Amino acid sequence: MIRASIAGLFAFPLSLFAQAPEPQWLDQQLPDLVQVYEQFHREPELSFAERKTAARLADLLEQAGCKVTRNVGGTGVVALLQNGEGPTGLLRADMDALPIAEETGLPYASTVRAEAAGGQAIGVMHACGHDVHMTSLLGAARWFAAHRDQWQGTLVFIGQPAEERAGGARAMVKAGLFERFPRPAWALALHCDPNVPAGFAGVRSGPLMAAVDSVDVTIFGKGGHGARPHLTVDPVVIASQYVLALQTIVSREIDPVQPAVITVGAIHGGSKHNIIPDRVDLQLTVRSYDEAVRSRMKEQIVRKAEALAMAAGAPAPKVEFSEPTGPLVNDAAVTNRVREALVAAMGAQEVVEAEQQMIAEDFGYFREQGVPLCMFRLGTTRADRLAALREKGELPGQLHTSRYQPDAADSLRGGIRALVAGARALLAR
Repeated sequence: MIRASIAGLFAFPLSLFAQAPEPQWLDQQLPDLVQVYEQFHREPELSFAERKTAARLADLLEQAGCKVTRNVGGTGVVALLQNGEGPTGLLRADMDALPIAEETGLPYASTVRAEAAGGQAIGVMHACGHDVHMTSLLGAARWFAAHRDQWQGTLVFIGQPAEERAGGARAMVKAGLFERFPRPAWALALHCDPNVPAGFAGVRSGPLMAAVDSVDVTIFGKGGHGARPHLTVDPVVIASQYVLALQTIVSREIDPVQPAVITVGAIHGGSKHNIIPDRVDLQLTVRSYDEAVRSRMKEQIVRKAEALAMAAGAPAPKVEFSEPTGPLVNDAAVTNRVREALVAAMGAQEVVEAEQQMIAEDFGYFREQGVPLCMFRLGTTRADRLAALREKGELPGQLHTSRYQPDAADSLRGGIRALVAGARALLAR
């Protein structure tokens, strides 16, 4: 019944509304939008600390003609554009950056430093393209505000905090996103992809991104002198065995046809060559698509830690799971409508099938609240640069690395075209 009603929303002839923004309008807007992008890039902020970023995005959306509410779920921004009777849709961009020191050499590269939880200084960079996401959202809002004669309904533009820590969507929902503001019939977002030509869109129905859990594990021992290990219980040795034992969970305890990843991203223990420490701390990321697989991996992560500690005569370990995010599943009816609109507006050659990946995205949390959604991938590496790199057997700077470098103008042009075309298709009745 729900599927039928969603599909019924999109029965309007596609040829009447699937236009992207006119090239002349984009040409006029792009110089300013590139400057907006560069400032976002130059001044990144970490998750739940996006105060200046959120204030700037809110001001720009307000200047575009939206009614803006600030500080929704922390630093979240909600901007409404109402234009008569019609359906309500939501367009989302995330705002936070990553604790990475930038190494692109760009004239507008980030030099921002922040303090990590342990007190050490860290670099901060938009290494996942959230600056592209925000600027594309702003461009779409400007187009809809300036072309009210070409659509009807209500659009909710949101700037979401803390996607990288998988808590921003949940915080905004908890703060009343779907009660204080018009409830959307659909939600649309984009995600940067450096391996797709800039301006192209990758679309896929069904599961697109994985469920993820963060895990903090503490292996305890009994410290002492490195020259007298027989008087200690060495947590470094136990932790080393544990890292290797974790590799057998996916390879020997999960059905080989089920996608699953366990990665140890950090391990910290000890302070000097000849001191055996009392503890070693590990940080893991765990990814899957299937809920049964997800539960199985979590059980085995705990069991192996406890078994190794028991075998060594060590105290029981501490295993804590946090930042849970479910899989991102694109609604078939919404996604197929978006795909048709993008093909009609951009050309079939610029719309490709998106690959499933084990990266995660808390945009999927809106689906858990009953909102059908579509996230598409936006290419961010200019086609000629991508071809040259491939000829040399190289990849462009990847997401979550210090050398990720979108080609701004081409990426923004594609992002705005796709958001506008997709939203117009979904708004039509």
